[in-house]
Amino acid sequence: MTPATTPTPSTARTPQTAPTPQTAPPAPTAPTRVTAPTPRTTQIAQPARTTQPARTTPPALVLVPHGSRDPRALTTIQALAARVRALRPALAVHLGHIELNAPLLPDTLARLGDAEAVLVPLLLSRGHHIKRDIPEMAAASPARTTIAAPLGPHPFLAQALHTRLTEAGWPTRMTDQDRRTSAVVLAAAGSRDPEAALDTAHTARLLATRLGVPVLPAYASAAHPTLPEAIDTLRRAGRPRIAVASYFTAPGLFATQCAAQAPWLASHPLGPHPALPHLLLTRYKNAHQKPRAPTAPLQGRGELREQPPTTRTRDTPAPGRRMGESPPPPPPHIPVLSMPWKA
Repeated sequence: MTPATTPTPSTARTPQTAPTPQTAPPAPTAPTRVTAPTPRTTQIAQPARTTQPARTTPPALVLVPHGSRDPRALTTIQALAARVRALRPALAVHLGHIELNAPLLPDTLARLGDAEAVLVPLLLSRGHHIKRDIPEMAAASPARTTIAAPLGPHPFLAQALHTRLTEAGWPTRMTDQDRRTSAVVLAAAGSRDPEAALDTAHTARLLATRLGVPVLPAYASAAHPTLPEAIDTLRRAGRPRIAVASYFTAPGLFATQCAAQAPWLASHPLGPHPALPHLLLTRYKNAHQKPRAPTAPLQGRGELREQPPTTRTRDTPAPGRRMGESPPPPPPHIPVLSMPWKA
């Protein structure tokens, strides 16, 4: 019996792994175009175009002096007008007298036609000429007119009066004894209008503050005190050194008469003092910039440009005062003793 043979273990067959499927390579993509960044620009806001207003011609300036038979008066006023022209070369400056001298105001306004003009009176206070004569002449003309306030009162006038007194010999320095014995009479033309006296008294106070001595108004006509009365009042108050300040814009009959009565010294009229052209242009500017007012004379007080008629309220100044002006003190019995300094 053949022995059974032990089967030889066959070599173990390694199980075959299924082949890994190969992944197809990715399809080539189109190259990406890199665009250079656009530089950012800052937008600057442009200002809106505005139409420049057409340059307009300023109203003519018409100086309105009273007029005088003294030939020096016209020469003085012409010199004053020349100084105004020198300060404002582009401004048309004319003369128009109330009476006695050519050109008269109606003739000057007639030559202007329907042009715009500002009338600046060469008058030192309110009165009949300011309230009636000038408005009536303006209303009768074809020109579009505005009437400015009178020159006085104003600190520029006190400055000019002080200068004229110094030129006449008023001392620039005074001892206490000189101040106790000195005084000034402010010689003005005079008017029956009480507001004229208020304006002149205001100027006297301004001048007294500059000089440090009493200043008493006096008038050549139509009002009191007269020059002799004022001089007598000052002498009785213990002030024998009395100067006369000529409160006139130009030489004339009244200025000559007042100067002749001066006990000590008398100044010349204001004339073309450097402060006056500036004051004239100030009055012109103030009148031109304010709302138009009728130039026809009004009933009663005849208010003008710088004093438009208005309903009286608590804030409205009393007659004879401008807005913002302190009320004048009550008239004293002896004016020289009421001044705010030691007599």
